[in-house]
Amino acid sequence: MRATRRWPIDEPRPRRRLLRRATVLLGISLLLSWAPVLALRWLPPPTTAFMLLDVAPRDELGYEWTDWPLIASSVPIGVMASEDQKFPSHFGFDVGSIQAALDDGRRGESLRGASTITQQVAKNLFLWPGRSFVRKGIEAYFAVLIEATLPKRRILEIYVNIAEFGPGIYGIGAASRHFFAKPPAEIGDAEAALLAAVLPNPKGLHADRPSDYLRERQRWILGQMQRLKREQVLTAL
Repeated sequence: MRATRRWPIDEPRPRRRLLRRATVLLGISLLLSWAPVLALRWLPPPTTAFMLLDVAPRDELGYEWTDWPLIASSVPIGVMASEDQKFPSHFGFDVGSIQAALDDGRRGESLRGASTITQQVAKNLFLWPGRSFVRKGIEAYFAVLIEATLPKRRILEIYVNIAEFGPGIYGIGAASRHFFAKPPAEIGDAEAALLAAVLPNPKGLHADRPSDYLRERQRWILGQMQRLKREQVLTAL
């Protein structure tokens, strides 16, 4: 009869050793992915994944960071009205919008976006364009990290500073000077609504040449902004 090998009591079994190594590697991976998110509490991002992937020459990209106190309140209210009206209350995901998008898909309708501002920050900072399940999974992971690490106001501050408002024009600082020749502190409601209106398609919609569709979207956003102002959403952040 073949003898069964017995492992010494003080020697870990191979499976246990592999599990321990996998746990250590997972912990290191989590720390490495969390570190840049933690740094964003205090430091502005020097660039983003979307900027690095932009085909425009580096010297033609406009990116100008602007601190929160130097941004007119109409700007964050405008992007919330346009992109994510539940931003103050959710934890990175708008479950209702996700369910509605899935229902549309099951009915054969075109897939609509259901990404929150937090998810868009995660995507723009760390990922690449596309709608694969792998990318959405990584996006969700970073969205959780961002929500768990950064205050809501900081997330919104980062978003308005890295969002693309036109081809190669990133952030409200570059956008306000390019389109209106004024600093972000002087942006009014109508201008903020127009900039927010291009966010779903900044390469196809043009704030300096607004189409009838863009003007109609601007008017809708303006109405939503007035409601959000009455609800004092910024004071809750």
